[in-house]
Amino acid sequence: MEAVKYGWGLPPDISTHGAAIDNLIIVLHIFMIALFAGWGIYLIYCLIRFRQREGHKANYESAKSKFPKYLEVGIVLFEVFLLVGLSFPVWNKLKLDFPKEADATVVRIVAQQFAWNIHYPGRDGKFGPTKPELVSNDNPVGVDRKHANGRDDIVTVNQFHFPVNKPVIVHLSSLDVIHSFALPVLRIKQDTVPGMSIPVWFEATKTGKFDIACAQLCGLGHSRMRGFFTVESEKEFKAWLKEEESYLELEEPEQPAAAAEAVNKDQEVSS
Repeated sequence: MEAVKYGWGLPPDISTHGAAIDNLIIVLHIFMIALFAGWGIYLIYCLIRFRQREGHKANYESAKSKFPKYLEVGIVLFEVFLLVGLSFPVWNKLKLDFPKEADATVVRIVAQQFAWNIHYPGRDGKFGPTKPELVSNDNPVGVDRKHANGRDDIVTVNQFHFPVNKPVIVHLSSLDVIHSFALPVLRIKQDTVPGMSIPVWFEATKTGKFDIACAQLCGLGHSRMRGFFTVESEKEFKAWLKEEESYLELEEPEQPAAAAEAVNKDQEVSS
């Protein structure tokens, strides 16, 4: 599977909500170009019209025209349209359409200097508990492998897989500083804040291999904080999970004290 090739203009759009965001970006840039061109033309006019010439004397009285005020009011009204007519509806739709976890692929992503740690719940569909004291190079999210729910959890670094045409819910957090989780082709960008778990969701419409970027300056290694995500069929995704699970050294889950005593008594009776 080849990685996407980026060219001029906006990145490819493979998101169900990408068209609305692209429309907002295009309208905003047309407005910015119009302002830039307008102010540029006005500047050139002023340089020519009010240049120093013989027989002309500077006039220090302010202009009496009301056109600048009308122009300012028009710009404010257009900015209100951008917010109320385009930006707020897109954001509100994303909130209202937030999928149920039962209908989505749910993962946890923990950012750190300078990597993306992706945590899957494993075959049982339940995330194991995480503990700060368990965080290490081999266990970057600190999942408790001795807990029954954590035995089959899958953790990858900078490699994010999920199926096409299915909602994905990501719970974002950070181990150290503020990072920014950015998936350009999915039109997703969300800061990760230490001590907080921030949910985002998206749905991909095409398969392929794409980039995960950090869009927030997070330290001297910020430029190296690049990951990859792969959108694949449901069958390929399940095969990938199975392959990752085969690398786990599954440990027996811890038993409660009462259950352990009962097992010991049964063993004594049988002996």
